[in-house]
Amino acid sequence: MKIAIAGGHGQIALLLARLIVDAGHEAVGIVRNPAHVSDVEQTGAAAIVADLEQLDDDELALRLRGVDAVVFAAGAGPNSGAERKLTVDRDGAVLLADAAVRMGIERYVMISALGADAYDREQAVVPAADDRAVFQVYLRAKSEADADLRARRLRWTIVRPGGLLDTPPQGTVSVGRTVPRGSIPRADVAAVVLHALLDDTAVGVQFEVTSGNTPIPAALSALS
Repeated sequence: MKIAIAGGHGQIALLLARLIVDAGHEAVGIVRNPAHVSDVEQTGAAAIVADLEQLDDDELALRLRGVDAVVFAAGAGPNSGAERKLTVDRDGAVLLADAAVRMGIERYVMISALGADAYDREQAVVPAADDRAVFQVYLRAKSEADADLRARRLRWTIVRPGGLLDTPPQGTVSVGRTVPRGSIPRADVAAVVLHALLDDTAVGVQFEVTSGNTPIPAALSALS
């Protein structure tokens, strides 16, 4: 299987690329900055330079030739401002879906955010380092991108992780349509995406995920 990852220089994306390659498959990281190509290639993956804020779906589709599945792991990142939350986290995800449709790529895994649909509610939990107004736009962008994907006739999976950690993977998670607030190592998020792709599980399912006690393959199988 050949899997393209939008936002290929992100921490989860780099972990995922290495997992894909180690599993005997091909990974392609889509990056905006040419300086990031070497970091992607160090995982064993190939790299494509493509700016999701500058391309149209036809141009992106051409870069996806031969790809069997796509993963959206892109994000505007901290201190990027509200406007880029929409142009990257929402519009970039929609662009990737449009390009996938043009190329006949049916499998799409979205990395979203826990509680995204609560963006307009006062109880939405805002990380201490973030401005509330900007973070609400971020959650709105994720929510609207997810809604766009759910409406498509693709074999989609939407993964909504809790707070992201740089700790070693546990290999066990808690999943559900909603789960209590919690955190999860980025490496476990990457593993969740990998299993969803390679085991072809959780198709047509949107779920939240934090660290828990259930092995990842069993947790995803229970969702299908």
